[in-house]
Parts: sequence; C-alpha cells; structure tokens
Amino acid sequence: MQSTRYKWIALSNTTLGVFMAMLNGNIVLISLPAIFRGIQINPMAPASTAYLLWLLMGYTVVTATLLVSFGRISDIYGRARLYNLGFAIFTAASILLALTPGKGSIGATELILFRLLQGVGSGFLFSNSTAILTDAFPPNQRGMAMGLNQILGIGGSLVGLILGGLLADIQWRLVFLVSVPVGLTGTIWAYLKLKDTGLLLRKEKIDWLGNGTFAVGLTALLLALTYGIMPYGASKMGWGNPWVIGGIILGVVLLAGFIYIELVTETPMFRLELFKIRAFAAGNLSLFLSSVARGGLQFMLIIWLQGIWLPLHGYSFEQTPLWAGIYMLPMMLGFFVMGPISGFLSDRFGARGFATIGMLLSTLAFILLTLLPANFSYLPFVIILLIAGIGMGMFAAPNTTAIMNTVPPEHRGASSGMRATLQNTGSALSMTLYFSILIIGLAHHLPATMYQGLISAGVPAAAAQTVASLPPTGALFAAFLGYNPMAQLLPSAVLHNLPQASQQLILGTVFFPKLIAPAVMSSLRIAFYISAVLSVIGAVASYMRGKTTQPLQ
Repeated sequence: MQSTRYKWIALSNTTLGVFMAMLNGNIVLISLPAIFRGIQINPMAPASTAYLLWLLMGYTVVTATLLVSFGRISDIYGRARLYNLGFAIFTAASILLALTPGKGSIGATELILFRLLQGVGSGFLFSNSTAILTDAFPPNQRGMAMGLNQILGIGGSLVGLILGGLLADIQWRLVFLVSVPVGLTGTIWAYLKLKDTGLLLRKEKIDWLGNGTFAVGLTALLLALTYGIMPYGASKMGWGNPWVIGGIILGVVLLAGFIYIELVTETPMFRLELFKIRAFAAGNLSLFLSSVARGGLQFMLIIWLQGIWLPLHGYSFEQTPLWAGIYMLPMMLGFFVMGPISGFLSDRFGARGFATIGMLLSTLAFILLTLLPANFSYLPFVIILLIAGIGMGMFAAPNTTAIMNTVPPEHRGASSGMRATLQNTGSALSMTLYFSILIIGLAHHLPATMYQGLISAGVPAAAAQTVASLPPTGALFAAFLGYNPMAQLLPSAVLHNLPQASQQLILGTVFFPKLIAPAVMSSLRIAFYISAVLSVIGAVASYMRGKTTQPLQ
C-alpha cells in the first residue's frame, strides 16, 4: 500500500518540478519586451543583442551541460536527495530574479546570472525526474507515468508562452515571482515525501575528469554557436570571429577527449557501452533528431505570428507577444490529448509504433507549414498545429519510457541525464540553426526590399540606404519581440520631415511586416524542409529500435 501511494507522490512532485522548469525555459520568450522596459534597456540597441541571446539561451545551455554530470552524481548520492536540492536552487533563483535590483546593463547582467543559477536547479530536476519515476513505477505502468510527466512538462513550455504574456502586461517581476510559491511547495513536499527506492552506486567515485571535460566542452561549443549568429565587425554574422572558431574547435576536441576518458576510466561518468543496447541508442538518436527538428519551432512560429501575421490582421505590435501564445494553443491541445493516451497504450503495445508515427506526423506538419503563405487563413494553421502537437505527444512519452526501460537500475540517473542532455542540446542547436538560416535569408533579401520600400514611402535615398545597410539582426529580433523598429531605425529628423501620411504608413502595422515577409518566409521554408528531413531520419531511427523487449525492473 505504501508503494502504491508513493508512486503517485513521485509522479505528482516530479511532474510539478518538470512543469515549472519547462515553463521557465519559455516564459521569457513572450515577456522579454516588458522585462527590457522594466530594467530600462532598449532591446533594439546593438549592445542589447548579447543580453537578448543570453536571456533566451543561457538557461538551456547551462541545463544541457550539467545534466549528465548531475545524473551520475545522483546515482551515487541519491536521486531524490539531489532532485530536492534542484528544487531549492530553482526556487532561490526565482526569488532573486523577481527581486533583481539593477537597471540598465547591470540589471541585465544580474538577470542573466540569476537565470544561469535557475538553469542549475532545473538541471537537477530534469536529470532525476524520469529516473525517480522509473524507480517508483512497475514496468507495465511506466508509459502512463512518463506520458503524464512528459505532457505536463512540455505543456509547461507552451503554458509559459501565454502566462509570460499575461503577467508581463501587469508587472514584469511577476514573470519570475509566479514560480516562487510553487517552488517552495515543491521543495518542502519533495523533502518530506520523496525517497530513494532504486539501486544506488554509493561506493563508486566521481569521474571528475570526465565531468569537467564534458561540461567545459559542451559549454564552449554551445556558446560558440550562440555567438556565431551575432554580428562581428562588418560581417552580418559571427562565424569568422576567432573566439567563435576557437570555441567550436575547443568544444569538439574536449568532447572527443571525453569519449576517450569514458572508455578507459574505471568509474566513468556515463557508461558509453549502454549505447550498444539497440533500443537505447535508437531511442536517444531519434530524440536528438526530433529536438533539433522541433526545438526551434516555437521560435519560428512566434517570429511569423508576431512579426508578420498578427500585425497584418490589425494587432498592434505591443499586443502581438500575448496573442502569439494564444494562437499557438492548438498545438498544446494536440499534445495534451495524445500524450497520455500514447503513453498508456505504449505500456501494452510497445513504443516503436507510436514513436515512429509521431515522428512521421511531425514530418507532415513541417511540410504543410512550407505550403502556407505569409498571410495565411487561420483554419489550415490550426489543423497543422494540431498535427504537430499530436505528433509530439505520440513520440515523447513512449520514447522516454522505452529508453529508461532498457538501462540497468543503477544507471538510471546518468541515463536520464544523458537523455535530457541530448534533448536540451538538440533544442539549443535547433535555435542556432534556425536563427542562422533566418539571418542569412534576411541579409540576402532584406536590404533591397527595405531600400525600395522606404523610397516608395518618400524617405530620402541616403537615409533609406543607411537603414537598409544595418545588420539584419535588428529586424529579426524586432519581429521576435513584437516591436516595430522603424521609429528607431529611421532618424527622428528624417521621420518628422516626411508627410503625415508617410509617417503613418511607416509606423503602421502593415509596412514593416510586408517588408520582412518575403525574406522571413523563404528562410522559414528552408528551415521547415530541414526539420522535415530530420524528422524522417528520426522516424527511421525510432523504427530501428526493434520490437518490444522485456523492460528491466
């Protein structure tokens, strides 16, 4: 009777933890304009690009680099104990974020540091939640448990979009304060109720060299890729930056060194021989490919909605962040409905069919997105979002359950960390890939379109040429943040000397979206085609996991 009660306690607490961690990963996407206003930062200023990228990606980068190490440490010292520590760190960081005292660049730096600390807490939560569930539930119920956990976890990322917009309209500090009461409740609850029920490796030593090599190598690689999409000197992007090149080389060398270290050390941080298990390797490969394919999807849809579609449909730029989250609800609905169902059914029929079909549905959704015009009708968009959500739901829980069922009980923490690392790393790579494609497309198409559009609106040729020559990241981040940048890109003297009709046209909700639409849509279609190909490969990898095998107890 105690074990029956405990498994539901484990499910509810770990689901709460993952929900809050995922929610906070995305809650800043919609609320960034309000946050920047609150700390008195101009998001369109060139110096703000670094703050923007760090607030967007710092949380994910820190979480991704620590997951495997935290999982392995939890296998030694206790998964419940370190999960509880993660809840406490996450809550403390949320309090610090809500109380951030600084303004300007100091305030932005404080927010970034506190977000990185919050990422450390989420690393403990992510690396241990699935391991705790695998320990608590018998094999024939793990799919159902993972389904509920994964659905509410990924659902948290979608809820974060809407909640961030709603809270930011009231007060930007509420965006971070909302996590505090939930975090305090979860921390106390986990301390009192969670316990370690699985096998631990208390006598094993920590592989410090492997841990350090992996963390530094992955951090260097992800940071270099992040800075690669920022302007460098006269270049539109930073791939020629010596620091970016050096970071990529250092990251690759250290990760290769990590593999060697893990193969020769007696107590490795992660046992690479687990990848000899066919179902484990196939499940993680398909997870990584799906994360790269879908990790940047929300960002691209937000840019599409906020920068183009919503303004063309009469929404002010200030309103677009909130409404972008609302218009993406069909994807959440599809995910919420199909996730628990596929998780429950996979306990009986196995993961291969559900996960493979889920990836194929994702492929279909990406292909259908390429067929939509910039100013689409909403009904087809709803149908595509439902297909994408259903595909995500069919894949997530069965695949996670299949991965965790294949590993020995004493390695569940590290295996959970590796699974989460691949997922978070794939998402970070996806964001870098999509942003790079967008910036390249904007750099190629936007200057001529911007110049011709400004000339037709009556702007003098010299001023039009100056604005058209600016780095495209300004237009990209304006679309992402729900800003109309024309008032800041054009000198006020030039703008005020234009006829009133021209001023209204340039500052209206139609001019800027129509300027960026061709460049954005050509880039989005390339990104969606790449994601479709990755999803097909992921479907093949998922199918290659083999038939249902007897899960380990």
